[in-house]
Amino acid sequence: MKFFITSILFLFFTSIANADQYSFKVLRVIDGDTVQIDAPFLPKELKQTLLVRIYGVDTPEKGKRARCDYEDKLSQQAKLYVELELRNAKSVLVQLKGWDKYGGRVLGDIIIDGIPLSKKLVAQNYAVPYLGKGKKKNWCQLTFKGF
Repeated sequence: MKFFITSILFLFFTSIANADQYSFKVLRVIDGDTVQIDAPFLPKELKQTLLVRIYGVDTPEKGKRARCDYEDKLSQQAKLYVELELRNAKSVLVQLKGWDKYGGRVLGDIIIDGIPLSKKLVAQNYAVPYLGKGKKKNWCQLTFKGF
């Protein structure tokens, strides 16, 4: 079954490689750098949703994954920012790039009114640039004017 799912998604990603952005609906915000999207292209036997990890940024972790209460608070603020951006958007597109290194999500970005969410998050200090390699920032030691 895992091979079947991987094959379907591989075919999907390779078949849409020429196009960059899609109008898949964002169903919910998981945290500042992860959203759940509608994935009607998946077989009906599967759950037709995907988690999209916003490529190129890192936002604070929430709950038990947070290293301190401050990081958890920052995570809640980043999530709220994304929810508000999506709620107030005139145009929302999804850009898919491929699988993330952990396999359960795809990498991509959400284009809100023509601007990538990744850029918005960094510009508003809700995220720091991160390309998946090296050590992540310790949010418990960071302070930003935006928080």
